[in-house]
Amino acid sequence: MSQRYPNPSFARLALAPGLLAAIVLLAGVALIDSEWFTIFRYAISILAAIIGVFAFQAKQWWWLPALAAIVVLWNPIVPLELELFVWQILHLAAAVVFVAAGLLIKVPQAPDSASARR
Repeated sequence: MSQRYPNPSFARLALAPGLLAAIVLLAGVALIDSEWFTIFRYAISILAAIIGVFAFQAKQWWWLPALAAIVVLWNPIVPLELELFVWQILHLAAAVVFVAAGLLIKVPQAPDSASARR
């Protein structure tokens, strides 16, 4: 019996965290000068690190410098103090990186044991 929808040989595991990070970045523009910005920094740094792990698993290492830069810029431990306009531009640039990484990072998947027996 043939499968109606064959299993793909890859998965876009970075898509959900990439889209979530882009939404948080765009919404977070309003939080730049508030005390909530520290919590926001944690979220962005963690999502960038998660996508970095997916990029590493997919052997797409060229994403790692951009994602590492996002982790460093938005890190809450040693926060960087930048001008409002610079943060706004960085938010837009990072949102583009997150969406592009989410769409283009494809993690290879092992074939299912059930479909391998057929």
